[in-house]
Amino acid sequence: MVGALVAFTGAVLVGAATADADDADVLGVLLCLVAAFTSAIGVLAQKPVLRRLPALQVTWLACTIGVVACLPFTPGLFADLVAAPMAATGGLIYLGLVPTALAFTLCAYALARMDAGQLGASTYLVPPIAVGMSAALLGELPPLLALVGGAICLAGVALSRRRPRR
Repeated sequence: MVGALVAFTGAVLVGAATADADDADVLGVLLCLVAAFTSAIGVLAQKPVLRRLPALQVTWLACTIGVVACLPFTPGLFADLVAAPMAATGGLIYLGLVPTALAFTLCAYALARMDAGQLGASTYLVPPIAVGMSAALLGELPPLLALVGGAICLAGVALSRRRPRR
């Protein structure tokens, strides 16, 4: 519980450092919470399926379901593809192959071989990696208070994952 409170304090600092009163968007915050919740449900639902099917097949099935769900938007996709520059189309193809197909296949492979909770803990590496890549590739850095808050969040997670001494 102490680790969770420390991590929450860090999250509050990140929020305070990056909040803009004119740009407050309750719907965006709610959608982020829904995304986190549904992602957790997906991982938990995927775990038993991975006992019977290989990771590549599970990812392919999930992507196929996504394609079927997007079929009603196909006419708009073709109209947008014709109007879009080649760089945007290439970016879209990259997003479909690397962060979607490859990353989710690797995640499913790892999930088949470890506990869901352990795999979930590895997602705490995403924000520091994203901040580092953003600084290196785009020259963008968050405010100092947000970096401090992020470090406090990670310290809280590490504290919550500690095994008690016997």
